[in-house]
Amino acid sequence: MIIKTFLADDHRLFRDGLRRILAETADIVVVGEAIDGLDALKKMRLGGWDVALLDVSMPGMSGLEVLKRIMDEDPKHRVLMLSTYHEDEYAIRAIRAGTSAYLTKNSPTDLLISVIRRLAHGGRYIDPKLAEKLLFGLGPSSTMPRHSTLSNREFDVLKLIAVGISLTEISQKLKLSAKTISTYRARVLEKMGMQNNAQLIRYVAEHKLLE
Repeated sequence: MIIKTFLADDHRLFRDGLRRILAETADIVVVGEAIDGLDALKKMRLGGWDVALLDVSMPGMSGLEVLKRIMDEDPKHRVLMLSTYHEDEYAIRAIRAGTSAYLTKNSPTDLLISVIRRLAHGGRYIDPKLAEKLLFGLGPSSTMPRHSTLSNREFDVLKLIAVGISLTEISQKLKLSAKTISTYRARVLEKMGMQNNAQLIRYVAEHKLLE
């Protein structure tokens, strides 16, 4: 069985590296690529792929939003989310949105290939440590943190505010208008029950969301 993969990442060097890795296998081929979220969603809707590899954070529409939309349209899709982020929050959001697997970009090559094959045959993959946290962190006695109410893009904005990036810089990084970023910030403050950036920064630090 030849496994047809689709790659979506805004970093060309990373896509090139992935393509070279997959080219060394006898059963995995790349049939399509995308450079941002909107491009990915448009091309993925055309079909013709077995497993899609999506970057969690892409400009315009995030990989998490692409995942949510594509899974809403067909829950049988097999999607592997890739991220530079090590924190569990992104993995949990991806799992809730329907991803079949989640790996960090520095995962071993043999694990990446193994997971792609597993997904192509109908399986899933979740890191054992993350599975344990999900099992014990989502029980009846657990309380959900305030940031769990944020949308994926609102969560992105929260983290960027926390590292001291201005709204203008955030808009450039995410390729969204400054007005849109201001709206996201207002929603974050409202949902979190906070008044200013200082409170957001303190919350992020206390909950170790940047680690």
